[in-house]
Amino acid sequence: MDIKIDELKQKLDSKEEFIFIDVREPHEYEEFNLGAKLIPLGEIMKVVNDYEDQKDQEIVVHCRSGARSGMAKTLLTEAGFQNVRNLEGGVLAWQDKF
Repeated sequence: MDIKIDELKQKLDSKEEFIFIDVREPHEYEEFNLGAKLIPLGEIMKVVNDYEDQKDQEIVVHCRSGARSGMAKTLLTEAGFQNVRNLEGGVLAWQDKF
């Protein structure tokens, strides 16, 4: 199940523990970011092994609009990660609301 911006804001505000990944490019991250770990979509499969022991933890991925992070969600799910959620609307939706 994907995640809406309101739920993500609540998680961040309450300092909930989850893996938070931004799959945009470095220049996009520099312009505006939500504090997630930057792992561009093209590099996501290179770092999968770094998270091998966390396959059951919640992972929230986001990008600019939700398209690239949707692909990242598919890749991670296919790699065996159980609880991957895509931020609906991405950073654009976040900036529109907050």
